[in-house]
This record gives sequence, C-alpha cells and structure tokens, in this order.
Amino acid sequence: MDLELRHLRCLAAIVDTGTFTDAAIELGVSQAAVSRTLLALERVLGVRVLHRTSRSVVPTTAGVQVLARARHLLAEADELVREATTGHTRLRVGHAWSALGRHTAEFQRRWAARHPDVELLVVRTNTPTGGLAEGLCDVAVLRTAVDPRHYAHRTVGYEARYCAMAADDPWARRRTVTLAEIAGRELVIDRRTGTTTVDLWPEDARPRVGQTHDVDDWLAAIATGRCVGITPHATVTQYRRDGIAYRRVRDAAPVPVHLAWPRRDPHPATPEAVALLTELYGR
Repeated sequence: MDLELRHLRCLAAIVDTGTFTDAAIELGVSQAAVSRTLLALERVLGVRVLHRTSRSVVPTTAGVQVLARARHLLAEADELVREATTGHTRLRVGHAWSALGRHTAEFQRRWAARHPDVELLVVRTNTPTGGLAEGLCDVAVLRTAVDPRHYAHRTVGYEARYCAMAADDPWARRRTVTLAEIAGRELVIDRRTGTTTVDLWPEDARPRVGQTHDVDDWLAAIATGRCVGITPHATVTQYRRDGIAYRRVRDAAPVPVHLAWPRRDPHPATPEAVALLTELYGR
C-alpha cells in the first residue's frame, strides 16, 4: 500500500479535533473509516503515530515528526490544486532585475482597475528568462535577447542606459558620461542576467571587467568606488540606494524591453499585458 494524501489528512484531522468522532465529522466520513485510515497510515509507515486512550489522542514521538511533514505536504497539495484551478485568475509577471522600472506602480494600478478579476503578481527571479524557463511566471519582462524557439515576445519599449557609480565619484557631479570614458574604468557586469556586454565598445578599447551574480552584489561592488556599471533606466528607479549615483550614458544605444511568454498555451491575459505595457512605454 502506498502513502496517500487521505492518510495525512486523517492524521491532521484527528490531532486538530482531538477525537476520532470529531475527525470523522470534520472529514465527512464514519468513525470506523477514520480508524481504518489511521491504521493504514501506521501500516505504511511502520510506526505508531498516535497514543490513543479513552480520553485523549496524543502524537507519539514519531507522530510529531510525521505530522509536521504531513502539514507541509498537504499545504503544497492544496497550493497545487489552487494553482491548477485558478491559474487564469492570476497573472505572474517575472523579471530578473528591475521589473517595469518607473512604470511598475502605474502598471499595477491600471491592471487592478481594468482587470479586477485577474490578480497581478510581480515576481523577481534571477534567471536569464526571468522565471519563464522555471515555470515561475506566465510572462516575463526581459531586456536581453529572447530565444524565439521557446518563447514568443513583443518589444514594448526602450530604456536609456545609465552609468552607476559611487555617490562620491567625480562623475557624480556631471549630468552625463560617455562610453569612451567608461572604457578607462573597471566595469562590473552580470553575465547571467545583465544587459551590458563588452560589445558596446570596439575590440581595442574595452574596459576591464569584473563580474557579479545579482543586482544587490552589483550595487555593493559599485558602492566601493573601485568600479562602475551600466544599466537600463529601470534600475535607476527601482534601486535608489544610499552611496549610489546614476548618470546617463549619452552615446549608448537604448535597451529594448520585451514582454515574453511561452509559445505553447500562453496565459489568456497575455495580450492585455502587452497592450498595457506598450501604452505605458509609449507615453
């Protein structure tokens, strides 16, 4: 006999209600069915999980451990069912770094007003696909190239590039910097999810490069003053930090912002998300 969720639900009901009788009422079955289910659970596990007397039901030492795991598994199962049955009433928007930048709050407000029956969740996932490949989101905001074999996408807008530097850097007293100037500094980049590569410079005039693994590490490195970074404008608005200043890179090409989604079985609300983002970036 295999372990089944009904076995775990029965154990939790007995402990929560305190008696087999009340557990039977809670589960909508007979008291005899509760007893049989508990015995089946103990047979599968090979240990007793409850001390039973005429007046009380108390978990054994093994039962305490089993109950803790049972509650976790039951919660996961309930979440799985909820996701499967209500998936189209929730839209998860993934991103690796900066969400929608200065449009994030307005996107959330307008979405709630226009689509009150579809809950919007903005999910940060530090992966190249912003959580799409991992199944953690329904659509993703990407500022790097999109793999057309697996994902459809729409370019919804463009963002200027900014140089991030320590707040006491001499460049912080200026309004803009150039790529040629940055080439003389150490540049810190995130090769996994970042938008900056040395291809912004000619082969014979590229900066020294250091690497980080996420936006927090990137900002921490820049705050030391030993290096600078280049990032889309979205980072400027999403990550205002003490010790960090941002100045526009006036001669760098803008970064395209894509909304991507799985080619197979896309979320029904995807066209609405594309339309709203295009509208916001188009302002």
